[in-house]
Amino acid sequence: MAFWERRSDGLTIRRILKVNHAGEFGAIRIYTAQLAVARRIFPDMVPALMEMRDDEVEHCRLFFAAMPARSARPCRVMAFWSLGGFVLGIVTASLGRNMIWVCTEAVEATVHRHLEGQMAFLQDRDPELHATIASIQQQEMAHLQHAIDQQPRRGLMRALFLPVIGLVTESLIWLSTWGDSTSMRNEIVRS
Repeated sequence: MAFWERRSDGLTIRRILKVNHAGEFGAIRIYTAQLAVARRIFPDMVPALMEMRDDEVEHCRLFFAAMPARSARPCRVMAFWSLGGFVLGIVTASLGRNMIWVCTEAVEATVHRHLEGQMAFLQDRDPELHATIASIQQQEMAHLQHAIDQQPRRGLMRALFLPVIGLVTESLIWLSTWGDSTSMRNEIVRS
């Protein structure tokens, strides 16, 4: 492998860590906001939301721990994730229990698409990070399936909000990495 290819791989790996760490931070904020509402209105949802939030806290920690060995740094604009995640969590929880699960479904489906490409890229380049993401992906898929299973209604609100929340998630990914996510995706596709 040529020097420039190794350097490009390292840059892509750093981008993967940056965007995944930021995304997990945003997910923590979504669940935290939803929990604030659920504790008052939907107390039966609290245990599931707490478990998912705790999973996201662990994922965030794992990505942060993987950064130093790969010379990666956290996203420069974590405030986007903090504010965006919190607002998304409050809005969806305020729209009802079904919207909490629609939000989880939309966010986790977006995350799943990103992780699939990342794992294909990392398989031979960084087996340790590949294994970390594979274990995280299993939990994210469980969150996605749980959200789908909890939706008794698949009406107009779901049809309207599912793509909007997915677009908001993609936009936060792009904004928080100043377009690096596009470069990362292109690098993954080229490989």
